[in-house]
Amino acid sequence: MTATTTRTTTPIREGRQQLGPPLLAPAIAYGVFMLASVALSASAPRATDSAATILDYARTHVGLLELVGFLQVAAAIPLAIWAATIYRRQRQLGVTAPGTAIGFAGGVLAAGAMTLLGLFTWAGAAGATSFDPATAALVANLSFITGTAAFVPALGLLIAGIAVPSYFMKFAPRPFVWFALAVAAVSMIACFAMILPALDFTLPIGRFGGLIAMVVFSVLLPRQRSPRKR
Repeated sequence: MTATTTRTTTPIREGRQQLGPPLLAPAIAYGVFMLASVALSASAPRATDSAATILDYARTHVGLLELVGFLQVAAAIPLAIWAATIYRRQRQLGVTAPGTAIGFAGGVLAAGAMTLLGLFTWAGAAGATSFDPATAALVANLSFITGTAAFVPALGLLIAGIAVPSYFMKFAPRPFVWFALAVAAVSMIACFAMILPALDFTLPIGRFGGLIAMVVFSVLLPRQRSPRKR
């Protein structure tokens, strides 16, 4: 005789969705850290100022610049979380177009640029006492270009990767989607500010407009796909 073994299996729940964390929390966290860093560095000299001015400011504001660098690195973490979460949310909602992956890539690049910005800022403060004016100016220029012409276009890719699918699948009101698309377009133009200083006005539009788009999309984007009416 052969013994029969009865196996107890746990039924798999079909249709159970892994919705991920709320979008608003990392968006707000990124905004708080980013805005705080901008406010604290408002009095810092511009990268176009003289090397002596930049070095003097760094030597007299070491603690402040180290704090700004920390806030910039801290801002990159929730930005990366938000980019990954909204990518997964769009896939859950049935978006299969390449735009979702493009947006996620933009979010990763933006978070990387924000991290480098914070590291350059912190290093410029930590080495201020031993830097000569030329070195201080070099680090300041690296900080500026990383936080502007590198960061803003990447953020624009992230916003475009959400706005385009939202337009076709009607995840958000059309006027807001057009606003987000305009912010994304201006942000991507901002990379030309590296060679055309006249385009510097695009940098704050992309940075702060992108934050607005992130927060609003966090509120408007549905968590689940609405069932089709038969």
